[in-house]
Amino acid sequence: MMYVALGGALGAWCRYKLGIWLLRWTKQSPVPLSILLINWLGSFGLGFALSSGVQSIGVTVGFFGAFTTFSTFSVEALQLVLHKQHKEALIYIGASIVGSILLFQAGFML
Repeated sequence: MMYVALGGALGAWCRYKLGIWLLRWTKQSPVPLSILLINWLGSFGLGFALSSGVQSIGVTVGFFGAFTTFSTFSVEALQLVLHKQHKEALIYIGASIVGSILLFQAGFML
């Protein structure tokens, strides 16, 4: 349990810091790119870690579980819908789901 907590703390800290950095470069985007990119990176990283034989729950559940964020994705998708940005919402939702699965597979196949 301690490894999950430590991995989770590190993953959440990394997501926060990377999110702030990415937001500076992506804030003009019509879709929330910072969380999209973080979730893609986390999916790729988890796939790579699992294919490399990393079975540590501190890395898989802790770090990558906290680094990626389904809850923020859900909030941002709903905000796009509520602001009647339906095209952007569909792009964001599709890119998040399909991109994360494809990048997990790419990381796993390395």
